[in-house]
Amino acid sequence: MEWKHLLSAQRWGCEKALVEDNDKARSQFQRDYDRLIFSSPFRRLQNKTQVFPLPGSVFVHNRLTHSLEVASVGRSLGTIFYNRYKKENPNADSELPLLSEVGNIVAAAALAHDLGNPAFGHSGEAAISRYFTDGDGKIYQGQVNRDQWNDLIHFEGNANAIRILTHSFKGKGNGAFALTYSTLATIAKYPCASIAGHEDSYIFRKKYGFFQSEQETFKTIADELRLAMVLDKPLIYKRHPLTYLVEAADDICYNIIDLEDAHRLKILSFAEIKELLLPFCGDSDIEERLSSEMQDEDAKISLLRAKAINTLIMACSEIFYTEQAQILKGDFNHSLTDALPANYCAAWLKIEEISKEKIYNYSSVIQKEVSGYKVMAGLLEEFIPALINNNTHYYKKLVKLIPRQFQTEEKDVYFKIQCVLDFVSGMTDLYAVELYSKIKGISFPSIT
Repeated sequence: MEWKHLLSAQRWGCEKALVEDNDKARSQFQRDYDRLIFSSPFRRLQNKTQVFPLPGSVFVHNRLTHSLEVASVGRSLGTIFYNRYKKENPNADSELPLLSEVGNIVAAAALAHDLGNPAFGHSGEAAISRYFTDGDGKIYQGQVNRDQWNDLIHFEGNANAIRILTHSFKGKGNGAFALTYSTLATIAKYPCASIAGHEDSYIFRKKYGFFQSEQETFKTIADELRLAMVLDKPLIYKRHPLTYLVEAADDICYNIIDLEDAHRLKILSFAEIKELLLPFCGDSDIEERLSSEMQDEDAKISLLRAKAINTLIMACSEIFYTEQAQILKGDFNHSLTDALPANYCAAWLKIEEISKEKIYNYSSVIQKEVSGYKVMAGLLEEFIPALINNNTHYYKKLVKLIPRQFQTEEKDVYFKIQCVLDFVSGMTDLYAVELYSKIKGISFPSIT
């Protein structure tokens, strides 16, 4: 793979139009970022769970604040790469005129990286999958093909993000987002079909990156950017190199900032977090600053967090640049954080261990996950048979609750199921709980 092909301002859905730089305020990739910021799917992230249940009296991160932070870190990673590349290649701007936009591409992709995640975090994904493997959805296996069935039993937020950004929903116009090819490809951490995913031996196949319905879409994008193809059937590509930077930004943010939330909720003490973050705070005077400048523990943790994130940005930037040749070949089979130097690796693994033990298994987190299973499964068991059959008075009433953009007259079962998944996966936690309660008769709708 080569940077001259990988960086493209061509927009999805606007292939016949020339790329025009008539916006005097923004580059093409800054326009990607702004389109996402002002979009409804992005705004809904404010009421989607990151880790801890929402809402609460204590502020914790949600998907929206997390995505903004990942975009900030991602922009830094991309900008550092460009600055170093230009320093060592003085003709970079003339040979690769879009290279200066790497920070903006990574920031836009980072902003969208969780756009396809359903309510209740990863438990929402699992609940959707479980409906088809263990729930009422098993009856549809014989009505879809093998590849489509794999999409359903391994529902994947990454693939759903690509669908949201490229699919033409009814009444929404064609190519409403019309993001650039480079931004779209950078979002895809696992650029393969579902039948090829869940292969842990390869970083680009640990999950999957597009549904069958978007396979030709992704193939068009990948072929234009000349991503390295591994197989045609099932379709598998190597990652766009900038995906590593989005992944690193995501890893850095949730590993470090989940600690901050855990302190606010009194799950971890200041002493515990200080011990975890100090290895990433290289300043010799950090202890003195913590003791002399600040009395507030939240402020102390903010300082430790900022220092740790900066250290990790610099370390991951170094790995990305020095491993650039392997990454462009598609042969770098590690995340950047998995390749951290030895002096940081042990501390990084310790954070992951403590997070899994004390944060992700905290009682309220588990309660949220269990509740999410019930809510998501309950919505699917009502709306999927209603849209597929639509042959009783009750089903017809349920279908009227589905917004027009998610309804269809198509007979194809896979297509109908996807319409319901588009509807349900886009819900916020609060809306999903509210709608579930009303259609199950747990609460009664108010007249407004």
